[in-house]
Amino acid sequence: MSTECTHDCSSCGSNCSERTSPQSMLEKPNEMSKIGKVIGIVSGKGGVGKSLVASMLAVGMQRAGKHAAILDADVTGPSIPKAFGVKEKVLGNELGMIPARSKMGIDIMSVNLMLPNDTDPVVWRGPVIAGVVKQFWTDVIWDDVDFMFVDMPPGTGDVPLTVFQSLPIDGIIIVTSPQELVSMIVQKAVKMANMMHIPVLGIVENMSYAVCPDCGKKIKLYGESHTADIAKEYGIPLLAQIPIDPALAKCVDLGVIELHESTEMDYAVEKLLNE
Repeated sequence: MSTECTHDCSSCGSNCSERTSPQSMLEKPNEMSKIGKVIGIVSGKGGVGKSLVASMLAVGMQRAGKHAAILDADVTGPSIPKAFGVKEKVLGNELGMIPARSKMGIDIMSVNLMLPNDTDPVVWRGPVIAGVVKQFWTDVIWDDVDFMFVDMPPGTGDVPLTVFQSLPIDGIIIVTSPQELVSMIVQKAVKMANMMHIPVLGIVENMSYAVCPDCGKKIKLYGESHTADIAKEYGIPLLAQIPIDPALAKCVDLGVIELHESTEMDYAVEKLLNE
């Protein structure tokens, strides 16, 4: 070590024995938490169904005998509690916050479970929102969770970056829709994941088609999908193509998504179980 060492390794080119390694930015979970795999649900575009996919994956895992949890990181647009019909407020004690629990036993943490009214807006700046997401990881007691799904807001801004840097993400699932415009958005999400050295576990395409109630024909409302081509280009599995289903929409609106059966998501759940 040089006698003129400033102890700032970032500005020094010397390779001495005192040199420190880059420090991890990962946040430690609550000391009482026990969490298995953490999977981010992302998209570069809003309104494609990230919350729906996160909810369906959690339900599928719970049916498979795994304890699932959802960390709702979409702080300004939280919709997970609505899909599960969860209305009770989050409680806490000196040890940490206790997440809400759905009828099937899925643990849920969302800012909507902390607001006086579900319709109260969250008008916070990015750093504050990112801090809340960190607290959902560090201050919540996640009890014996096998799979945690992190429902992220759209884009590549503060919250996705915070989640990627602060949580031990095992991989992400990109949610998209069939429109041509979304092809570019998917590629942005893939490239961000690559930059952060996070595996892309697969792509789920939502609103892929509608089924005619009279003849059973699949109607591609947005034209031919290019999602499979993008998945093939990047070597990423296309996990599911979810149709526009009025029955599914009704289950979400009524807060009973756990009652919906989805054969389209079975492969996605099986794939995650075998990762």
